[in-house]
Amino acid sequence: MRFAVVRGTRIRLHETGDPAAPPVVLLHGIGRSLEDWELQHPLLDDGYRVISIDMPGFGMSQRMPEPATLEVLADGLWATLDAIGETRPVHLMGNSLGGAVSMTMLAGAPGRVSSLTLVNSAGFGKEVTAALRFLAVPGLGRQMLRRIDRATAARMESLLFADRDLVTPARVETAIRIARQPDFAPVYLEIAKALGGVRGIAATWRTELLAQLAGTAVPTTLAWGDRDLILPSHHLEAARAAFPHARAHLFPETGHMPQIERPAEFAGLVRPMLSQVTT
Repeated sequence: MRFAVVRGTRIRLHETGDPAAPPVVLLHGIGRSLEDWELQHPLLDDGYRVISIDMPGFGMSQRMPEPATLEVLADGLWATLDAIGETRPVHLMGNSLGGAVSMTMLAGAPGRVSSLTLVNSAGFGKEVTAALRFLAVPGLGRQMLRRIDRATAARMESLLFADRDLVTPARVETAIRIARQPDFAPVYLEIAKALGGVRGIAATWRTELLAQLAGTAVPTTLAWGDRDLILPSHHLEAARAAFPHARAHLFPETGHMPQIERPAEFAGLVRPMLSQVTT
C-alpha cells in the first residue's frame, strides 16, 4: 500500500506485478475500498501491473475539492494514474459504483482503455437496495452514516455476499475504519445524490452515459452474481443490450462481489480477454 499525491490530494493505492507489464486497474464500489480487490492481485499479477485504487473520498483516500460526481471521480483516477507514471492504455475493472466510474473513464478517454470489465455494475437499471435509497431522505442519510458501529457494519457486509461466512471480523473492522474517515459521509452522500434518490438510480445519467458508449469496440466482459441484493442480477440483461459484443457471465450462488466470492473463477473469466488484447 502507498499514497500518491494528486493535485494536493492523497490517494491510496495497492500495486503488484511488473511495472513494465500491461496495466490492470481495479475500482471498488460506493463506500468501499481497494481491499475488495485484494484477492485478485495474486491471481492477475503474473504478467500484469495490477493497481487497485481507493477512489477519491473513499477508503483511505482524501476527497477532491469538487462535489463528488462520476466525472470528478473519473478525472481523479486518470490524474492518479498520471501521477504514478502510468500513461499507457489500461484494462479497467470496476465493481458496482466502480463500474459506472469505469464507463465514465472510457467515455472521456477512449484511447486510454484497452478493455473494460464490469462487475455487478451500476448503470443498468433503477433498482437498488433500500439501504442506499434511504440515504436520499433529507437528514436521514447523514444520520445513518454516522451510526456505523460493529453491528451496523456487519449487517451492511451481509448484504454483499451469498456466503455469509465471508462476513469476517476483519472485513467488519475494515468497514468501520473506512466509515470513520472524515471524507466518508460527505462524499458518500454527494455521489449517492448524484446517482439517484428515494425512487432508485436515476435514468438521466444512465441513459446519457450509455449513449456515449454506444458502438464502442473496446473488448468488454460483463459479470454478475445471481444473488446480488444490491443491484439485481436482471440488470445483466440491460448490460448485454448496451454492450452486445461483450462476453457475459452470471456466477451462481454469488452476491454483489464475485471477485471475492469466486476469486479463481473470476480471474479465469477475465484473463483470456486480457491476454487477447495484450497480444
